[in-house]
Amino acid sequence: MTFPSASKGQVLIENLSVVFSSRGRELSALADINVSIKPGEFVCLLGPSGCGKSTLLNCIAGFVKPTLGSVSVDGKLVDSPGPDRGMVFQNHSLFPWKTVLKNVSFGPEISMRGGSSPDATARTFLNMVGLSDYQDYYPNELSGGMQQRVGIARALANYPSVLLMDEPFGALDSQTRSLMQDSLMRLWRDLRLTVVFVTHDIDEAIILADRVLVMGSQPGRVVSDLPVNLPRERSSDTTLLPDFLRLRKTCLDLIKSQTMMSFQ
Repeated sequence: MTFPSASKGQVLIENLSVVFSSRGRELSALADINVSIKPGEFVCLLGPSGCGKSTLLNCIAGFVKPTLGSVSVDGKLVDSPGPDRGMVFQNHSLFPWKTVLKNVSFGPEISMRGGSSPDATARTFLNMVGLSDYQDYYPNELSGGMQQRVGIARALANYPSVLLMDEPFGALDSQTRSLMQDSLMRLWRDLRLTVVFVTHDIDEAIILADRVLVMGSQPGRVVSDLPVNLPRERSSDTTLLPDFLRLRKTCLDLIKSQTMMSFQ
């Protein structure tokens, strides 16, 4: 298995603004965002609904084009989706007519990335997410957590340098969500990926991230860039640490103030 080295996966967002047209009006979704993400860094985007977290993620993915400014990955301008950026959605978006194995092998079949056959690559990543025994199942035969693990394996199968995740655990129960967080942290540590992760959950952001970017709305922008200086490995016990509680209160206060502004 040949994965990008820790020197890959640098994301640079410069003077980024996105304006959408709706009902004859222009809506500023993002305004003047400047963010630099180092290779191998885990960054969470946190903020109230409508602040542009998913839009920013989609700009990095290449699904949304900036109105002004730019996004680059490893020095290459992002102008379309590419296999160097894997995407995991809130809804798993698996092909219901394909088996788990064929869902995961689909990307390698198209991109021809990696040194193995597409099926061999798929089996490698299904093993990494603990689903080797389910390769012949169909998505509707799996639980929600298992479907998301297939989605993660599918995103990893193209050997991306950046993994983009849009509230991937939002629909899961709390126990499954905690297990998925632990699994994701292990994958991130082992594969040395850059991860950009969108969430509404403050605890989730602090547990996972090296940095939390708190966003505000009207227009969407980064209002605070908070380092998370908590020891790894992290677990539910981390939520009891004084530093965790202080950072949680800081995030909560920021989000509360941004939410109140949106109602004025």
